Amino acid sequence: MRIQEVQQAAVLLFAARGFAATGIREIGRELQLNSATLYHYTGSKEDLLVGIMRLALENLAAMGRSAVARSVRPLEQLGYLVSSHVGLAALNPLTSKVIDHELRSLSAGNHESLLVLRDEYEALWADVFERGLSAGEFTKDTDAKVARLAVIEMCNGVANWFHADGPLTIIEIQERFVDLAGRMVGADRLSDQLSEGQVTPVQLEVEPTMGLA
Repeated sequence: MRIQEVQQAAVLLFAARGFAATGIREIGRELQLNSATLYHYTGSKEDLLVGIMRLALENLAAMGRSAVARSVRPLEQLGYLVSSHVGLAALNPLTSKVIDHELRSLSAGNHESLLVLRDEYEALWADVFERGLSAGEFTKDTDAKVARLAVIEMCNGVANWFHADGPLTIIEIQERFVDLAGRMVGADRLSDQLSEGQVTPVQLEVEPTMGLA
């Protein structure tokens, strides 16, 4: 048994039932492990959630930095950030839901440490919006904070409805969301302005590959 398998089972149950409503025994049952063995792998249930969220947020931040590094233009950087975030949410929907909803379930110390990681990621977006306004690439009436929060929330929502067997591919969803974000700052067809194309999403190690037993 690998720790990734334990994390995947936990993500599956946390996303379906919520952290508070999921017991360590249920995770063990999903893996056909007794509680004592599971504690050996993970420690407490909160330790398990912290490990999942830390890995996911570190990957999210790394992908964000890579997205920004693709261009020196804030407008393109915005497009790449949107493409990266949408791709991650589409390919890792259950992990994305856990990140989005369960930060509040953590005790104060763990909450603060993971909030730092999330804030570092959001700071990338804030910097892009500030520089986009300063450089005149975004329309002057753009409310940087409101637009940033709206775009990130819009990207998060992909995890709630995207299906691989749906009518649109991940790349097509990325293109549409990049264009929507572009219009928020006064740019038409931003997806056509991305010199390197859409960001290729990566499946996280903690994203479940199996269904509920």
